[in-house]
Amino acid sequence: MANTNQSRSLERRKFFADPVLIGMIGVLLVFLALFILYPLLMVLLDSLFAEGRLTLSVFRRILSLARFRQAFINTIVLGFITGIVSTAIGLLFAYVEVYVRLRTKVLSSLFRLVSMLPIVSPPFVLSLSMIMLFGRSGIITRSLLHIYDSNIYGLKGIAIVQIMTFFPVCYLMLTGLLKNIDPSLEEAARDMGASRWKVFTSVTFPLLLPGLGNAFLVTFIESVADFANPMLIGGSYDTLATTIYLQVTGAYDSTGAAAMSVVLLSLTVVLFLIQKYYLEKKTAATLTGKASRARMLITDTSVRIPLSVLCGAASAFVLLLYVMVPFGALFKLWGRNYGLTFKWFSYMFRTSGIKAFNDSFVLSLIAAPLTALLSMVISYLVVKKKFRSKGFIEFVSMLAMAVPGTVLGIGYIRGYANGLFRTGVMSSLYGTGLILIIVFIVRSLPTGTRSGISALRQIDKSIEESAYDMGAGSARVFMTVTLPLIRDSFFSGLVTAFVRSITAISAIILLVTPDFLLITCQINEQAEKGNYGIACAYATVLIIITYGAVLLMRLGIRFFGTSRKIKE
Repeated sequence: MANTNQSRSLERRKFFADPVLIGMIGVLLVFLALFILYPLLMVLLDSLFAEGRLTLSVFRRILSLARFRQAFINTIVLGFITGIVSTAIGLLFAYVEVYVRLRTKVLSSLFRLVSMLPIVSPPFVLSLSMIMLFGRSGIITRSLLHIYDSNIYGLKGIAIVQIMTFFPVCYLMLTGLLKNIDPSLEEAARDMGASRWKVFTSVTFPLLLPGLGNAFLVTFIESVADFANPMLIGGSYDTLATTIYLQVTGAYDSTGAAAMSVVLLSLTVVLFLIQKYYLEKKTAATLTGKASRARMLITDTSVRIPLSVLCGAASAFVLLLYVMVPFGALFKLWGRNYGLTFKWFSYMFRTSGIKAFNDSFVLSLIAAPLTALLSMVISYLVVKKKFRSKGFIEFVSMLAMAVPGTVLGIGYIRGYANGLFRTGVMSSLYGTGLILIIVFIVRSLPTGTRSGISALRQIDKSIEESAYDMGAGSARVFMTVTLPLIRDSFFSGLVTAFVRSITAISAIILLVTPDFLLITCQINEQAEKGNYGIACAYATVLIIITYGAVLLMRLGIRFFGTSRKIKE
């Protein structure tokens, strides 16, 4: 007992003797409190206080609105449809990837390409493509099938677009889980005479259940929080995210929007807590370690061909949707004249295109390295250090994942346009580029932090402890030992933050002022006006930028990453 107390006392003295470490923790606590908790607190206070007193009258008012009740039901229905179907398609792709011997590498490469597309493209590109393919002037519905009253708007349109956008996320999650199932468990059942279907339903599927629940909840949260797709292709099918936006911009009812935001936020945070603190642990407990040996892949044509065809058809459909974007920018008039022209690109750059790309690129380029560094610092503190506020820092940094963009945008308006900070630097944040950069950082922080935590948990403590024993401080150890060892994660976080920033819309559409033009806002504006050629021109250039960033990341990891050092 005495030794334990002495050890703790020594650790405490070491901790307080490191001013850089204490400074980092202090800065992080202030940042997370000011730019995540404070905006959400202001939204909550707006919904609970009216005329200077605590009341639930705002909630009673919005609950009496038939439009709000219908939007809530619509959101839940859409979330369930998207979550279930996306998880099912993701499982199909993951099963084919891990269990089936594909005849050619083309299919495998195609699946990997499809899994990457939604990550590096604007969130509403597929909605744009669906309208151009299956809308009233769609190339398939009108030009090929001669259907003149096609209606792709509403639940079916949003559901299709969200499923095609989010199933690759499930595919990536479930692929890792399937690879960790020991093949000996399934082969033992096969040796006892069980069919492949029986093995899947009695062995594989039960082991995957927590992971499937995890994938479903992640997709459900993404669907519920999505703003761009319902706004573009939703028609009269309102969701909570679009209703909140219209409550601010159309009804000018900020308190009503705050109450709606609290309802949406409560839904996403509860799901986030279930996903993070229950299902993730359940998944880890069920699938421990890696497979003990290589899996015997399925070669039976009765299994291989149907599954490959299904995956190939889904992949081809996704690629068709993405291919339509550059064609939409090259056709003279979609639905009428399919001659090729560059007039939409020319018009884009003659008007506001240069400024939009410049503003988006500069702001994202500033936000990306700050996000990557902040993510690695948080990951380092969470994994390698022991201090009282560690759990708080981890929870709040990951909480941003559960906050819908529209809710965060309203929180920033309320907090920094007319909140507690009436004077000083904080009061002048609203309407500046700095607040957009901060939003970009907050939105990308959970992804980078999760990646950094995973990477740091693989580093043996003794590597860093030897540097400490030689007299190095926390800052020096982090910069010279830890960061070089997680260089791949840092590169990945850097590019992911850049891509997420330059393609963001839901969190910043309420914060953008005429001083700044952002590409995603321009795409949304042109699409809403029906100028699909211009919208596609913006989207095409944006996709090229994001793909270029990903290729640079891969080259960076190949030539400067830790994997190269290990090979050498």
